Amino acid sequence: MSLLTADNVSVAFGKKIILDEASFAVQPGDKIGLIGPNGSGKTTLLRLIAGEREPDAGVLAFARGVRAGYLPQDILELPQGTLVDSVRASVGDKSHIPPLLASLDEDLAGADDTEASEIAQRIADLHEELDAFEERYGRHRTEEILSGLGFPEAAWDRPVSELSGGWKMRAALAGLLLLEPDLLLLDEPTNHLDVPSLEWFDDFLRRNAKALVLVSHDREFLDRQIRRVMSFEPEGLRSYVGNYEDYRRQRAEEEENLELRAKRQAAQRAETERFIERFRYKASKARQVQSRVKLLAKEETIQVRTDHKKVRFRFPEVERSGREVARLIGVRKAFGDKVVYRALDATVARGDRIAVIGVNGAGKTTLLKLIAGELAPDAGTVTLGHNVTMSYFAQHHTELLDKSRTVLDEIWNLVPRQPQTWVRGVLGAFLFSGDDVDKKIAVLSGGERARVSLARLLVVPSNLMLMDEPTNHLDLDSSERLVAALADYGGTLVFVSHNRSFINQLATKVWDVSGGGITEWDGNLDAYLYHLRQIGQPMGGVAAAPARTVPVENDRDRRRREAAARDALAAKLRPIKAAIADLERRIAELETEKKQIEPKLVDPSLYADFARSRPLLQRYDEIREKLDELYARWEHQHQALASHAGGEVGD
Repeated sequence: MSLLTADNVSVAFGKKIILDEASFAVQPGDKIGLIGPNGSGKTTLLRLIAGEREPDAGVLAFARGVRAGYLPQDILELPQGTLVDSVRASVGDKSHIPPLLASLDEDLAGADDTEASEIAQRIADLHEELDAFEERYGRHRTEEILSGLGFPEAAWDRPVSELSGGWKMRAALAGLLLLEPDLLLLDEPTNHLDVPSLEWFDDFLRRNAKALVLVSHDREFLDRQIRRVMSFEPEGLRSYVGNYEDYRRQRAEEEENLELRAKRQAAQRAETERFIERFRYKASKARQVQSRVKLLAKEETIQVRTDHKKVRFRFPEVERSGREVARLIGVRKAFGDKVVYRALDATVARGDRIAVIGVNGAGKTTLLKLIAGELAPDAGTVTLGHNVTMSYFAQHHTELLDKSRTVLDEIWNLVPRQPQTWVRGVLGAFLFSGDDVDKKIAVLSGGERARVSLARLLVVPSNLMLMDEPTNHLDLDSSERLVAALADYGGTLVFVSHNRSFINQLATKVWDVSGGGITEWDGNLDAYLYHLRQIGQPMGGVAAAPARTVPVENDRDRRRREAAARDALAAKLRPIKAAIADLERRIAELETEKKQIEPKLVDPSLYADFARSRPLLQRYDEIREKLDELYARWEHQHQALASHAGGEVGD
């Protein structure tokens, strides 16, 4: 029995159609990634499922007793009280369970065999929830979740009203994770998580057996969580089996096949039209000509799909800077009693691509502002090297855009000597075309303002780029295209990001900010986290000293040791991955057979013929039992993979 079914659901805003008679279902345990460009309808669909708005047409129906939990991108209010009390308020008390049990008992009395087993399981789950209510939803469990999401113990009994916007989002997420709804709806849940919290959250979700619909611009996070994709495509809402990489492959194959069919049809039509033109006035061929004319009129032309507009750009060539791009010597920075940096020494070299990581509040954005000159150090110096030109992208910069200007004027003002056609071309790369360039900055969405700020970086070349969370308002495809553009960027890059895919594809160094200093690591984030696990060190723990730590071993020995460790790990993981692949193949085969049987089971005429219905019902039950077994084995193998690989199970 599906948790949720959507039947011919339609939604539109004015002339813009979001959903056009879309039908889909969400099954227990489904792990769905919802993808599409910004503005395509991802958030609207989540709000529909969450019951925050109604469809214009069609039906969206939940199975009885199913609870859905929704985390939007922005939280306005939380239940008042202390942090712990506010989080626990999301669960409520257990008074709702007895009426729900009574209702399910009524449903069970009139259910057929297939529905009865699912309702019985739901009743058993509720009895378990009732018996273990305090254990599952009590203060101890609440504190575990808050700790995993990065809340210090000192914050647990503070009023929730004192939290900043980012921490309120974490508190709302904690409430959902405590509730453990049957269907979890998450809209960019990682936007406000630092790397340690993201690791914990990643592992929590992968161990959670409940259904999930997830929107995320972090490709690696998405791939680790999902087994199905629902995508907003030009032809409507589509569904694909597998993760994001599987979706891209299947989508490319679809488009290639469609293009081949369109070409074949065009060639056949051309041949038919030549026949008609040649024999149009020949009496002996009149019947054949008329037959072909009618055939052409009836034939529906295969339309090659027009892709969604995508951000397309590349950073311009930049002048070469000196070898030393920036140096920080003895830098101290404090805000009141909170000391962020004590006596920081650090150097940015030409060509570095440095990912600045650390827990929220450690000082990542402060470090970028110090290098950018937006903040002055309390002591010490920050100097830029020879021939360094700098640009800085930060979320707060979107609020500094001149709201009275149009998009065109905001960019053209930076390069007044360039012709308007050139500026329009740049804006077109960032999806501002036609009348869009005449929109006032004041009316733009957060994502549109972020694209304007990125366009500012493009028109004024710099050889040192500082970026603070550049992917926060970008969709998945745009994030990947930004990665591709930055990979070809010829300058030096220092950036803060919570997006692990973004970091791993770009970083050549990691600066882990903690304890008033930084720990420097040569390599990307995955390599750094693997190193910490090997030495049993939590992230940031090495950086308690004022200055950065330097590895004792030389680079050659370190690379040799790491290569040996990777080879040993790969040997351990190979049989586990093979077992997972075999299980996924068998699951896919059974899921296909199950879907082929299900339409037959809803046909009333089937049950009039016992000889035909009995083996079909028996086979359906066998498939369900086997799938339960295979999914359990699949989960066990993934846990084994995570245990050996330290959580890196999507690479």
